Amino acid sequence: MGKRSVAIAVTPRQSAILEGFIRTKKSAQQLVERCRVVLLSAAGRHNESQASELGIDRQRVRRWRHRWAKGMASLRAAETAGAKDLDLEKLVLGILTDAARSGAPAKFGAEQIAGIIALACEPPSDSGLPVSHWTPAELSREAIKRGIVESISPRQVDRFLALRTCDRTKANTGLPRGTSVKPPNSTKRMSSGSAISTAPRRRLPRLARTS
Repeated sequence: MGKRSVAIAVTPRQSAILEGFIRTKKSAQQLVERCRVVLLSAAGRHNESQASELGIDRQRVRRWRHRWAKGMASLRAAETAGAKDLDLEKLVLGILTDAARSGAPAKFGAEQIAGIIALACEPPSDSGLPVSHWTPAELSREAIKRGIVESISPRQVDRFLALRTCDRTKANTGLPRGTSVKPPNSTKRMSSGSAISTAPRRRLPRLARTS
């Protein structure tokens, strides 16, 4: 007998997301295939049976079954923390997306990224912090403390936060993400943060020509 397939589980919310990807015409064929692998695996189907039904290699079934198994803890933590459907959807996408192959190997795996996003969905008070919203620096320290990653910079955390929509994080401005700050009507903001006055320019007197 062959090796026993790794058992995985899918919650009702996760199942709805996976089924949604399968039904959506815009979904890439690879994503649809991986969603089916996860659902069939959760239903108890063996790798060989899935490979035969989906017309793919058995190792491919095994790869995505194992990938989902590694990401289950992050998904569960996100749901427990009250992650929104869109946040959970992006976590699922992160688990079922290929890692970049060009250049140097990726420093952070899909499971680590999902773990950081799941952490961002938790109230900071659960980690003993007396604040209502995370900052990239605080998330960086907590991710290292929990062993999600060995090391990570606040800037890298900030890039990962662009993948989520949780309202428990703050941008570097100290304001909750998604909060737009409109500048006063009398000024226009440059990317550097400096202001340019939009008041009418005062016309300078024309100088007389010298002969």
